[in-house]
Amino acid sequence: MKILIIDDEEDIRYVCGSSLELIGGVDVIEADGGHRGIELAETEKPDAILLDMIMPDMDGSATITALKKNPETASIPVIFLTTRTLSLDFARMKSLGAAGWVVKPFDPLTITDQIKEIINK
Repeated sequence: MKILIIDDEEDIRYVCGSSLELIGGVDVIEADGGHRGIELAETEKPDAILLDMIMPDMDGSATITALKKNPETASIPVIFLTTRTLSLDFARMKSLGAAGWVVKPFDPLTITDQIKEIINK
């Protein structure tokens, strides 16, 4: 399995990526923003994308919208990696086309299982 992490925070990418690789046996690709993430999604064809909701320049909403409009990336499941926990926020993420979400702070030991569960729904 190959997962693309799009998050502007280097420490989040590091912890999440390390957890996925070392504990989950997942191949990880990282992008520090939406524009680069879209490029990598097109070329690398990941099995899923973990996407931060709040980023400068191109936020998660704009990024998922661009991914879903692009025939090359539209079918890739997008999972928001977010601190937002209100039901209104979850409804908005779903309406944007998200397959699900993982709430920060996440458990490094179980994040791979969370992602697999969301993808397999």
